[in-house]
Amino acid sequence: MMRIWRSHVRKSSPRGYFMRLLAVCIVLISQSFLAASAEQADPADPTATITCDFADEQEITVQYNNSVMSDKDQPRNGRVWLPGGSPMTLFTQVPLVLNHVELPVGAYSVYVIPNKKEWTLVVSKNVTNPKTYDEKQDLVRAPMEIGGVESPPRRLQASFAHVAPKQCSIRLYYEKIGAFVEFNEK
Repeated sequence: MMRIWRSHVRKSSPRGYFMRLLAVCIVLISQSFLAASAEQADPADPTATITCDFADEQEITVQYNNSVMSDKDQPRNGRVWLPGGSPMTLFTQVPLVLNHVELPVGAYSVYVIPNKKEWTLVVSKNVTNPKTYDEKQDLVRAPMEIGGVESPPRRLQASFAHVAPKQCSIRLYYEKIGAFVEFNEK
């Protein structure tokens, strides 16, 4: 029986062996590059990005600092809050409506003003020096609904919920508070 098996086995040439070895190496190398590109480029970078796609494939994106807050970065009632020392940045590919005010396509700084019973989302046209808040640069202020969070995060967490074909709700979670407001596509 062994003899029959050996009679059907074809001996490979050194060139064929080399080609198979080369193919295996190429596959392994390409997989390692794909795995490396899937990882975050800089694990020390505290920047997080959230995105919401509307039904017509247009999107809005928010970048924010989700590092652990120092005492000076903690939200204070009635004062503009810069999570992690910098405002959030809103990028929109489509005109939006927030609290009955139209926001054209572009980039904006986003601030939050927390209070005990209500938070306010502030969209500012100041993107050149966003760490310096200037109320005169405000485009719109929108009241946010707030609620309690069962498992409070130790750092700001943000997400979008696509609640209707032309509506995305931004959701901010910090400590025991969750705050929500809707952006509508115009």
